[in-house]
Amino acid sequence: MNKKEFSNAIRFLSLDAVEKAKSGHPGAPMGMADIAYVLWKKFLKHNPSNPNWINRDRFVLSNGHGSMLLYSLLHLTGYKLSIDDIKNFRQLKSITPGHPECDITPGVETTTGPLGQGLANAVGMAIAEKSLASEFNKKGHNLIDHYTYVFSGDGCLMEGISHEVCSLAGTLGLNKLILIYDMNNISIDGDISIAFTENIEKRFESYGWNVINNIDGHDFGSIEQSISRAKRELSKPTIICMKTTIGCGSPNKQGTSGIHGAPLGESEVLLTRKNLGWEFKPFHIPKYIYKEWDAKKSGKTLEQNWNKQLNSYKKSYPKLYTELQRRLKNKLPSSFTKKIDSLIEKNDKSMATRKSSQVVLEHIGPSLPELIGGSADLKESNLVFWPESKPFSKKDASGKYIHYGVREFGMCAINNGIFLHGGFRPYGSTFLIFSEYAKNAIRMSALMHLPIINVFTHDSIGLGEDGPTHQAVEQLTSLRIIPGMSVWRPADVTETAISWKSSLEKLHGPSSLVLTRQTLPELKRTNAQITSIKKGGYILQDCSHKIDAILLSSGSETHLCLEAANKLTKDGLNIRVVSVPCLEEFLSQPKSYQNKLIPDDFDNILAVEAGIGVCWDKLIGKKGVKITMDTFGVSAPGDKALKHFGFTISNVIKQTKKLIKKNG
Repeated sequence: MNKKEFSNAIRFLSLDAVEKAKSGHPGAPMGMADIAYVLWKKFLKHNPSNPNWINRDRFVLSNGHGSMLLYSLLHLTGYKLSIDDIKNFRQLKSITPGHPECDITPGVETTTGPLGQGLANAVGMAIAEKSLASEFNKKGHNLIDHYTYVFSGDGCLMEGISHEVCSLAGTLGLNKLILIYDMNNISIDGDISIAFTENIEKRFESYGWNVINNIDGHDFGSIEQSISRAKRELSKPTIICMKTTIGCGSPNKQGTSGIHGAPLGESEVLLTRKNLGWEFKPFHIPKYIYKEWDAKKSGKTLEQNWNKQLNSYKKSYPKLYTELQRRLKNKLPSSFTKKIDSLIEKNDKSMATRKSSQVVLEHIGPSLPELIGGSADLKESNLVFWPESKPFSKKDASGKYIHYGVREFGMCAINNGIFLHGGFRPYGSTFLIFSEYAKNAIRMSALMHLPIINVFTHDSIGLGEDGPTHQAVEQLTSLRIIPGMSVWRPADVTETAISWKSSLEKLHGPSSLVLTRQTLPELKRTNAQITSIKKGGYILQDCSHKIDAILLSSGSETHLCLEAANKLTKDGLNIRVVSVPCLEEFLSQPKSYQNKLIPDDFDNILAVEAGIGVCWDKLIGKKGVKITMDTFGVSAPGDKALKHFGFTISNVIKQTKKLIKKNG
């Protein structure tokens, strides 16, 4: 029996699916088929009958355009992905979309496509494995013990994010991370020498990685030996540089960019069948090949043996067992709500909301061991730490504070991987303006419906002297328009506490907490008002007579509206103040609740926010007005910058009176 037949099954499932769809990327699956066979057959610990088994090895296809490689592997090894699903590649409502999506296809660990991010997710998974193992493994009970394997191509390593995350992985000594680099030297534009000539071996050695170089990616023995070597490394992540031929087996297109992202064509498919001795019809896999690939029995045995360990662990460490189960189910501890409520009840101090956030974390952090994350080199500015939070490091993986360094994009993509691993609630932090560096990873959080928490401080022109390069203007809007994102911009400690509470309770999609550098007063509320904060919008101050105007605001501008309303009341006007800390949550409320706060037929509405204000148009109607930004900021002390752009009590009063006069 020719073992190449087993890897050829991947090649022909891939090229047949691409041919039928008249769309796709056959080159990478055909080139990496031999590597995939050896890894999945000889090394990968997984159970097709339970894709979510916590102690499985993780496999990430970072070069996600080669999705048919992964779909072929899942189909052949026995996951719930049928030959009809393969035939339905890239079609509407199929479970085999153009790029792998983790919430669509069983066995897909993460959604990949934007190059380099799968590699970043894999770094996150390796961090999570190391942290969870340090916390729960005990002598004689090696409960958490698995590897993260990631396939990556030239494109992934060209992307800047690969530098960010691989540099950090080396610093953290993630030895159970094994990167298999497909060195086919071809990109869409042709031979990579036109744009990518660096020495990968020296690059990764400088990161502190173990480098295994010059491996023949089509020789089963060499592939197996290299992976075995990688697994013996105990202090460093490993990159295995596999030399392959893109589109391996295609007589006229292999080794060229022409096979990267297009069907081979009918005549070339026939020639490839003949060249590789594949005599079977499209989508036909012989039974003996299925038998060789089938991993259901071995996977079931692996998990059963692990379950025996788990039962023994339960008897020896019942409290840790219960805690692990809670964490894996993403259930918050019972004490969580009480701690948040106690903070709300006793707070009356004025402070910046970034400080408010730290106060919240000091209350809840010690009782939330699943909370892991940190800041992109802005620990003392973002304030996302508390006294008990110690650093995660190469020497101590039990710490939950990650020093991400100046790596905003990498941080957010790593956090996606940490959550996907299981057992953690990750957060990351930077200045709001630098959410732009991280935006695609934040978008991927939303696309995958992951409850990642982003903490963005220095939220507006109010940060002051650093000027327009650091002053966020359009970022609030750009975050709000991401589907599934909840953007919280609290006005004080109470709203900040509710923002954290809501973000941690949300399990289907990311949240962003947007916080000030400047001090804000703590506002007075009734218990009913506090209860309503979670709805994203509520009446902060009302009037007993017919309303003359409604003032809407978030964050640092809320107290301006409140003070302006008090002065307008003295002038005989009836003003309602509505705080909207989370526009998305408010707009998700029943229309009856929204109308109770902002009646549909009411015209005199003024929205005040120190950012681009297009999102407020949904609430103010055609006759309402805004005090918002429509330019970049200026370099000046924060209070002077805010005054320069009209964010003052006097201007709110002026614009409110002008609005009332205009609309009658």
